[in-house]
Amino acid sequence: MAEVASQETEFAAFAFGSVIERRDELEGRPWISYPVRVVADTPELVAVYLSHGTLLTFGDGPFSWGPHPWGAFGDRWRSAGILQLHRPGRGHSVWVLRDAGTGAFREWYVNVEAPWRRTPTGFSTLDHEIDLVVPADSRTLRWKDVEKFEERARIGHFSPEEATAIRTEAADVARDIAAGEQWWDTSWSRWQPPAGWHALMQSFETEGS
Repeated sequence: MAEVASQETEFAAFAFGSVIERRDELEGRPWISYPVRVVADTPELVAVYLSHGTLLTFGDGPFSWGPHPWGAFGDRWRSAGILQLHRPGRGHSVWVLRDAGTGAFREWYVNVEAPWRRTPTGFSTLDHEIDLVVPADSRTLRWKDVEKFEERARIGHFSPEEATAIRTEAADVARDIAAGEQWWDTSWSRWQPPAGWHALMQSFETEGS
């Protein structure tokens, strides 16, 4: 019974509005970590919101991949707030990008990454470099950072099996988008955060889990 209770606690859904950690974990340590608010947490969808101005915490190096690239822009999220959508078990998330000036929906940004793993403080993943950019009201997409991914695969940052799985994941999503069969509800492009969901300054433990 104690084991069952422990598993239920570990995998319990986070409530709407909860502040949790969203991190990329590399070599057993957080590469980057930042707080987000929970919008949805169900077996079919996890949605979190990253507010403009939120604190970004970078892991202590060195890392074989080098420092996280966002570190070049400082320790705050400078762009407009972002809604991130993830279907549990899939190797990507979908970011709803808005114009920083007008707040208008600009594009879907498919971030190919490790399936999110639930932790006591939130979710852990790892960016896989490849991105797909889909302008508003369009099935046309642009592939991004494929060369970076292929270089990482070439030098062994991904095993041959991992690299094949990542390419397959990206190609599957691209095919679905082109066919108008993407899994996410496009009405998320109209979602707005509740008033008061301003920048978060929480930081989390730097140890992996």
